[in-house]
Amino acid sequence: MTEARMQELPEYKPGTFCWVELGTTNAGAAKGFYKELFGWDYHDSPMGPSGVYTMIKLNGKDVGGLYEMPPDMLSQGVPPHWLSYISVASADDATAQAKSAGGSVMNGPFDVMTAGRMSVIQDPTGATFAIWQPNETPGAGVHGETGSFCWNELGTTDTQKAGDFYSTLFGWGTEKFPGPMDYTIFKNGDQGVGGMYKITPEMGPVPPHWLVYFAVSDCDATVEQVTQLGGGVMMPAQDIPDIGRFAILRDPASAVFAIIKPATPKP
Repeated sequence: MTEARMQELPEYKPGTFCWVELGTTNAGAAKGFYKELFGWDYHDSPMGPSGVYTMIKLNGKDVGGLYEMPPDMLSQGVPPHWLSYISVASADDATAQAKSAGGSVMNGPFDVMTAGRMSVIQDPTGATFAIWQPNETPGAGVHGETGSFCWNELGTTDTQKAGDFYSTLFGWGTEKFPGPMDYTIFKNGDQGVGGMYKITPEMGPVPPHWLVYFAVSDCDATVEQVTQLGGGVMMPAQDIPDIGRFAILRDPASAVFAIIKPATPKP
């Protein structure tokens, strides 16, 4: 019984990614796209003058959130995007620490009713993320399973500056991932919680960003489905030895996300 309860709600210790959220220009169209792609269901909650907040569901469990961006966000030129949330013990302390470590506070800290307390932060290189102090809602009810988020990855123009910032803020360690690409694993204790790579000129005008990965059962079939549903391919499907097969995609509103079919562990 205890084991079943633990499986119901993943534990998100401070410094762990705990939630993902889509801000989009057409919530209805986004719901249809992702439902076809990942089998998601939705539960809408009115938020007063600020519109509707949608809980994304998979087999009855929370996957993340979705909302239609208000006019003030659009007027600031904020594009449709997926936002990654990181769990913290105190949103106020983490916000102050982020500021002193060279980050910028975009919004917050503020309470999200009784669910928790949060801020939206931009790191010193320009990548945006959110911090989450849980109250009644610790985070997603499903993580790492097919149709849910399983990894978060930072693309940045300055890996030294970004690495120092996140290590200061969350106590993350760093470990180089073996391979041809210069890739760093962020570690929360002994657990790998995210990755980081340097944006090169060959990649074009890519701004620093956090990228959300969703687990899929068939990478190539999902890529094909994305194009059929009106989305696009930013990076075609390719293999990472012993890790899995992944692709970077965009939905019809141009919010970017990644998918990965994890490699089958060797016996």
